[in-house]
Amino acid sequence: MGTETKNGEHCTNNINIIILFIIALISININCLADVPGKKEGYTIVIDPGHGGRDPGAVGSFSYEKDIVLSVALKLGEYLQKSNTSIKVIFTRKTDTYVELRERAEIANRNNADLFISIHANLITGKNAYGAETYIMGHSLDAENLQVAMKENAVILQDSDYSAKYEGFDPKSPESYVMFSLIQNAFSEQSTNLAAKIQTQYKEKIGRFDRGVKQERFLVLWRTAMPSVLTEIGFISNIGEEKYMNSKQGQDDIASSIFRACIDYISDINKKTIDPSKMRETAIVPVDSAKINTDNKGKIIFMIQVATSNKKIATKPANFKNLKNIIEISTGDKFRYATGTYTDYEKAVNYRKQIEKIFPDAFVIAVKDNKILPLREALEQDKRQKTIHLIRQPVDSMDEER
Repeated sequence: MGTETKNGEHCTNNINIIILFIIALISININCLADVPGKKEGYTIVIDPGHGGRDPGAVGSFSYEKDIVLSVALKLGEYLQKSNTSIKVIFTRKTDTYVELRERAEIANRNNADLFISIHANLITGKNAYGAETYIMGHSLDAENLQVAMKENAVILQDSDYSAKYEGFDPKSPESYVMFSLIQNAFSEQSTNLAAKIQTQYKEKIGRFDRGVKQERFLVLWRTAMPSVLTEIGFISNIGEEKYMNSKQGQDDIASSIFRACIDYISDINKKTIDPSKMRETAIVPVDSAKINTDNKGKIIFMIQVATSNKKIATKPANFKNLKNIIEISTGDKFRYATGTYTDYEKAVNYRKQIEKIFPDAFVIAVKDNKILPLREALEQDKRQKTIHLIRQPVDSMDEER
């Protein structure tokens, strides 16, 4: 009986730790969704060379991951700054120094970055793996992907009092990773877009083996409040790749690939600003949605934003690829155009999926009295309650059994 009670208390304590960790991170992840960038004058890109200082990262036959990724990061920053004066580049480190994992993400958050790019080199012991892969924050069922995430997350063990700083998260415990499957990453679509462009550049421009876009539970991506990727540029455990990543040509190739992907991504974002003269009809079957009406006054509703324009656009279907019931929302000097009215966020997400073929960059926004609110305000309480309910279900079942 005493053993059962002790085990039950241990399980409850673990679950409570996870609850606290999730609540602490909700405000980081569900943040500023209404401000997904359209066309703007400048972009802030935070470049994060992994590891550094007392943390060498993966160790090859003659080199350290921390040195390789720093060289690539500095080259990438140089390319971005020379290409466009409107791009502001911020590094989490520019020298061989150690930066805590949470501080890397906070640097991006404090500077209201538009993109966060973490650069790493991979290692698999006993395997001659090769090629490049890029991760976004997500939940994968692939054991090998999880091993990569656990390796990168283990850097927090270098921090003093890491258990308190990361709300009890243990990077070596699979149980700790449960929390990541319970909250949706807010910028997954934009992050996937950038990751895909990076992989395309690796494959098509410099002939690297494409290991694809993957998703896994990286703390540094979880804590950033903007589109974020972690790119593994090659395997330091492969002697051929280690030599390539240490060569000037290899570092130039990799940095220029990430650079071109960033420029392509920014170009795509800028295209979200609609030129009314370029609107045209399409044969795609329209999807009906309901207009905002007086019944919704004072209520928070969820809509799907499909376009942004500096000029006013008539809300007729012909101007929006035959999509009906478009609502105009004026925000200062810009006009946003949205469709659908839902009091349930998940229904809005499902509707966005229905129209993503005609508006692939559409995203969910929260609206109250014809004004856009940060989604965090609308979702935080609901997400918190749902998360706690999901986690406590197993505990309730255990109590019933006992």
